[in-house]
Amino acid sequence: MRRFFRYMLRVLVLVVVFMVSALTAMRFAIHGRQTTIPKVIGMTPLQAERALSDHGLVLDRGDRFFSSDVPPGRVLSQVPPPGEQVRRGWRVKVAESMGPQRVVIPDLVGGSERASEMNIRRRGLELGGIATASIPGAPPEQIVAQSPPANATNVSAPKISVLMAAPQEPHSFVMPDLTGRSEDDAVNAIVGAGLKVGRIASQPPPAAENDAANAVPSGTRMVLRTYPAAGQRVWEGQAISLEVTR
Repeated sequence: MRRFFRYMLRVLVLVVVFMVSALTAMRFAIHGRQTTIPKVIGMTPLQAERALSDHGLVLDRGDRFFSSDVPPGRVLSQVPPPGEQVRRGWRVKVAESMGPQRVVIPDLVGGSERASEMNIRRRGLELGGIATASIPGAPPEQIVAQSPPANATNVSAPKISVLMAAPQEPHSFVMPDLTGRSEDDAVNAIVGAGLKVGRIASQPPPAAENDAANAVPSGTRMVLRTYPAAGQRVWEGQAISLEVTR
């Protein structure tokens, strides 16, 4: 019995030693994959890329900003900050300095998106966010506000965001019932409602309507059905097709 307990004790000791060794090896392996982020602020992007590469890190170039402290073409900021422990292969995002603001912010209000984009790119600026809103009385697809405003100073980023008037949606209404009306009357009603006349097809009148068709003056074509049908929603400028009697 004593021999059995001695044997189990030896097995238990071996298990504990194995677990401690495994944890220690894992700790060293994890520590070996970690690195400290160096300071790259003030470097050129090429210098920063080399410094990060030496630590097994990757340079991720982000936005550009105006700065009166950091010369143009140098790294202005970095994320994560210097000294932080990360895994090798981690991406470090840097922002580049454009130097002090020297460009004048143009007035874009009243212009189109295309013309405004060309205007700001000629000045070395960038078009930022574009938002749209329904603004009564404002011409559709025209810029009504901008940020930063025209001639602004102490601007941080070389981007101009704009607010544009949303394009006007066509008016919609319910398709009227034109069945039984003459072709000329139906066409006049369609055009008068702001719609378009589409394809006009001729069909013989239904058998049940032959008597009514015979009562129609010779040469008059009556509407049998419309596409879209009466009661459906239609939009201004939509084409309406007709089926008329021969």
